[in-house]
Amino acid sequence: MALENLTPAEGSTHSRKRVGRGHSTGWGKTAARGQNGQKSRSGYKRKRNFEGGQQPLAKRMPKIGFFSRNIKPYVINVERITVVAQLEEITVESIRAVHKIGKSVTRVKLVGASAAHLASKIKDENVTTTGK
Repeated sequence: MALENLTPAEGSTHSRKRVGRGHSTGWGKTAARGQNGQKSRSGYKRKRNFEGGQQPLAKRMPKIGFFSRNIKPYVINVERITVVAQLEEITVESIRAVHKIGKSVTRVKLVGASAAHLASKIKDENVTTTGK
C-alpha cells in the first residue's frame, strides 16, 4: 500500500453536475433555471433584503431608539448639594472628593440660583455653570 495507490471508497464520490450540455444530459436547454425571467439570466443577483417589490421588513418596522454622540454633562444642583458651592477651587477632582461621582464622568455642569456666582471659582474647563 502506498500513497499513489489510494483511491476513495466505492460510491463515496460523485461527478460534478454539468448543466447546459445538451438535451440528452437531462440538464440542457434551460439548464435547471426554470423558464424565462430575471432569475434565469446570467449576471442575475438579488439584493439581500429584496422581497419582490414588497416593502422590506426593515422598512415596515417602526424606527426606535437614538444614540447621541454628544457627551452629556453630569448635572449638580448647588442649592441641594451645598458642599460643592463651598469649595475654594472647583474642578472635577475636587467635586469628586466631596460628592460621589462615577469614574466615567468627565464633564460637570453646576445649576441653581447661585451657580452663576461660582464662575470665578471654576479652574477646570470641564466644569461649567448656567449662564443666567
